[in-house]
Amino acid sequence: MEPLLLLGGSLAAFRLLNAGLERLVPPPPPAQRNRWKWRNVWTSFVHSLLSGLGALLGLYLHPQMAEEMIDTHLPGAHRLVGVSIGYFLQDFLDMAFNQKFYQCWELLSHHSVVIVCFGIAFLYHRYIGLVMVALLVEINSVFLHLRTILLMAGLSHTPYYRVNSLANLGTYMVFRVSILAWMTRWLLLNWEIIPPATCAVNVVGLALITPMNIVLFYRLLRNDCLKSKQ
Repeated sequence: MEPLLLLGGSLAAFRLLNAGLERLVPPPPPAQRNRWKWRNVWTSFVHSLLSGLGALLGLYLHPQMAEEMIDTHLPGAHRLVGVSIGYFLQDFLDMAFNQKFYQCWELLSHHSVVIVCFGIAFLYHRYIGLVMVALLVEINSVFLHLRTILLMAGLSHTPYYRVNSLANLGTYMVFRVSILAWMTRWLLLNWEIIPPATCAVNVVGLALITPMNIVLFYRLLRNDCLKSKQ
């Protein structure tokens, strides 16, 4: 019952946050035409800040989670995973009801994979360390969402945007590309001790998410570096 309460509470909290963000962070004139996306991106920004820093702090305080990632974890790490699942459920529903499928199918696919993989770890209290490492990706997502916020606010030609672009590309390599490569290596080295079904789910997840991240990095590089040089 407690895990379900945590998931439900997290989903409800992010839903309430989403509903109140327009009052907390009013959309500037350029974003008035897309108020839904403004709220959605700010909600994602808050989650990335919470989960990315939470994962970093948890692994710093208890580095054993990164060494023994199957059965070793702190209770707080397990709760953080539950909170993140609640966010991804909320964001999945938010996009499904407010966007056309062709506009968001990539993110819906990403969220589906994350919910299944994180859900297995959360329900069985195993692989929490692996999920905590995966949540380090959210450190890059902070800058990725901030980039979208600056674009929507019409601030793409400001020094703030250029500094954030550099931080975004740098953290993309460190906390997204490197983390996914490390997780792939860990699965290859430990597949014999992982149940076949769990291993298959994680392999399929990485096989879907890795190409998405390669395409996203190309788009960021093209739009923030190549176009600006031209």
